[in-house]
Amino acid sequence: MPRQKARRLLKILMVLVPAVVVSTLILQQYNYPFISEMRRALYVDVDVDKSSQTAKKLPKDKDEGCVMDTHCPDDHFSFYMRSGAANVVGPKICIQHKMVLGMIQNNAGEGLNIVIMNGKTGNITKTGHYNMYNNEVEPLIKFLKSIEDGSVVLIASWDEPSSNLNDEAKKLIADLGSSVVNSLGFRDNWLFVGGKGATVKSNFEKHLKNDPNLNKYEHWPELLELKGCIPKYMN
Repeated sequence: MPRQKARRLLKILMVLVPAVVVSTLILQQYNYPFISEMRRALYVDVDVDKSSQTAKKLPKDKDEGCVMDTHCPDDHFSFYMRSGAANVVGPKICIQHKMVLGMIQNNAGEGLNIVIMNGKTGNITKTGHYNMYNNEVEPLIKFLKSIEDGSVVLIASWDEPSSNLNDEAKKLIADLGSSVVNSLGFRDNWLFVGGKGATVKSNFEKHLKNDPNLNKYEHWPELLELKGCIPKYMN
């Protein structure tokens, strides 16, 4: 009897062992690729989810030059200016198709960026940038007081233009023709073209408030652009 049981057990094993081997091979052939595909699908879903949560990108400054489509009469100067974007993309001021202030010129910085132009000849007499968040306002006041009559003044903001502006600095800018400077707030974007003395008093001014509900770049508003024709100072 024991021999008969042993024979029966041997026959069962001879049937089961090949079945287990075959089953294992089948699982290796089909289950592993299936698992691999599932993992791949999960990774794709994760990547899609991450990309959908990416913050809004700042504009890329592809054109470091001055592409200006403004055509002005002979007795005018054409200009194009752009504020900074957030605290990453710098401002730009162009006159007569030539950049006179910008990152590529290495004469722009956070705060207020200023270009002074001779209103009769179009020659650039001064440029400057003044950090109004970390630095004192006195150097800006000294710069503004040095502007000569007959000058055109172009100002572009970047990042934070207003924190340390005091009443004296605001009055000096208001005397150049600005109607916005007294209401300029934290991280507002601002562009302005004005003049000193008998030179042109233009309406070239743009202002965009820093509003968390409307900002394009999270903590900063969208950049501003301004272009036009400045009449020559004829006196």
